[in-house]
Amino acid sequence: MSIKPKRFRAQPMTRLLAENSSNAGELGGLMRMAHVIDRAQQHLRHHLPEDVREHIFVGGYRQGKLTLITDRAVWMTWLRYEQSRLLQLLHQLPEFETVTGLTFKVRPISPLKTPPRMVRGLSSRAADEISSCAADIDDPALKRSLERLATHAETNDDPRNPPT
Repeated sequence: MSIKPKRFRAQPMTRLLAENSSNAGELGGLMRMAHVIDRAQQHLRHHLPEDVREHIFVGGYRQGKLTLITDRAVWMTWLRYEQSRLLQLLHQLPEFETVTGLTFKVRPISPLKTPPRMVRGLSSRAADEISSCAADIDDPALKRSLERLATHAETNDDPRNPPT
């Protein structure tokens, strides 16, 4: 079995975005669908109550069903009760006149957790030991590094580190 590289040529953007050519561009359909979904999102947000607006997102449109995504189950329950009214709102848009139903999904948004910062301390006794080691070192780069490390010693005023 031989592996032969395929030689594809770069295509111009007009061809990739073309909607009405014989080989319609893949990006053109994708961009059109993204625009339609964004329009549905804006239309729903305009007509939803203010406390619900930031919790509802249009997820996609496939086979006549529009997917609505929410971040909490309580909003999904509310959406189910309001399903007929939401369908009427969507039928106002020409692109969604053929929507037959809605699909609901809950996707909780978890906040980004920053890891706790691990702070290490250097006692003054350890700093004295490092300084005395630095005094006996002949290598100037190592000596500077050890002296710099010794300057990181904590003061005796720190309640976490009592004087010894």
